[in-house]
Amino acid sequence: MPKDATIAGAARLMARGHLRRLPVVDADGRLAGMVSRGDLLKVYLRPDADIGAELRELIMYQLIPHAHAPAEVHVHVANGIVHLHGTLPEPGLEDVVVRAARTVPGVVDVKADLTVAMPA
Repeated sequence: MPKDATIAGAARLMARGHLRRLPVVDADGRLAGMVSRGDLLKVYLRPDADIGAELRELIMYQLIPHAHAPAEVHVHVANGIVHLHGTLPEPGLEDVVVRAARTVPGVVDVKADLTVAMPA
């Protein structure tokens, strides 16, 4: 497995090949380390509070930082399941926010109840 492979890609390769460990190689093909099933699972064992904090930062400061309309998104995480509710500044952002939330390590699922702020 190349050093820049994704966690999902490594997990898929291990599952398809019924492997318990996978070698990690550098750009020259030299052994850089080993990854185990347990290593891959640790990503999904993050505390809910850590996931929530990362999501709040991602949503409010990276995805919608300079909105002209009001935006307020509440994030609640329970057992890796993210619940988002609130108001976004423009149409089309709900899909962006939900897709971005799914990429955060430890997120198992995303449930969203988001609306678009009406202009004043």
